[in-house]
Amino acid sequence: SKMMVAKEAIPLLTPHKIGRFELSHRVVLAPLTRCRSYTNVPQPHAALYYSQRATEGGLLVAEATGVSATAQGYPETPGVWTQQQVDAWKPIVDAVHRKGALFFCQLSHVGRVSTNDFQPDGQAPISSTDKQITPDAESGMVYSKPRQFQTEEIPLIVDDFRRAARNAIESGFDGVEIHGAHGYLLEQFMKDSSNDRTDEYGGNLENRCRFAVEVIDAIVHEIGADCVGIRLSPFVDYMDCFDSDPHALGMYMVQQLNKHQGFVYCHMVEPRMAIVDGRSQIPHGLLPFRKSFNGTFIAAGGYDREEGNKVVADGYADLVAYGRIFYLSG
Repeated sequence: SKMMVAKEAIPLLTPHKIGRFELSHRVVLAPLTRCRSYTNVPQPHAALYYSQRATEGGLLVAEATGVSATAQGYPETPGVWTQQQVDAWKPIVDAVHRKGALFFCQLSHVGRVSTNDFQPDGQAPISSTDKQITPDAESGMVYSKPRQFQTEEIPLIVDDFRRAARNAIESGFDGVEIHGAHGYLLEQFMKDSSNDRTDEYGGNLENRCRFAVEVIDAIVHEIGADCVGIRLSPFVDYMDCFDSDPHALGMYMVQQLNKHQGFVYCHMVEPRMAIVDGRSQIPHGLLPFRKSFNGTFIAAGGYDREEGNKVVADGYADLVAYGRIFYLSG
């Protein structure tokens, strides 16, 4: 019947090899922060939440997961820095694997996107800078004034990321996605609006990216490039994090990723959507990065199903990330 559409006709439903993994379709689910992990420990109900979103041969990326006690900026977000947290993730990861899905843990540190209330002993959040985020007039959210951490403290934070990656693998995750997007700690260093340092971690592009590159290198060294992806958003202006030359920033980071043979994926967020004739249009500004990156390229940012199929068919992206569930059939 006419209702039966051949699978070949749907680009999102074609298989793709991602590093050592075989995906049966190209829809990546990257769910939003859920804030229900009491005392930063993932709860049993998360097994249901994630397994409902897991599909045979699909890639699922966990919500932002803190790498240390200073990494938190929202209430009740999960972590992966204690043995208790590692053990709590295990049944959740098992539930996803039973559905035949690939599961990556998103390793995150919010930096200054936090308040003293979420920090150990009520201390100031740490960042590349001591500049506070402009209070949000709409939500009324006020983030605390951060403490610019010292040069000699940086290796400790890099080590937190390394240890968290090891813990994620111990929990059974297939790999990790480094959160280098949306104004969180790595971006606070990378972008010139939020990095006013005068040491070797500030100033020119190479210096600003040094912290992120050290985090990537440490994690790759710890668990292997074939278990590591990253999320970047050079064009996105979020939490007072923007860069005067986002194209150069994105290209430099892609070059750094390419130094690691087999680095699994680069997950990049589109420039802000433009409204044309009352319809939001995706600007498709990621093509140079897609062309330059050696591994699997994932595009995110307001795609619907039709647009997702189009960019895969056009070779603009290998995979497309969606924040909300949608049904592949029908």
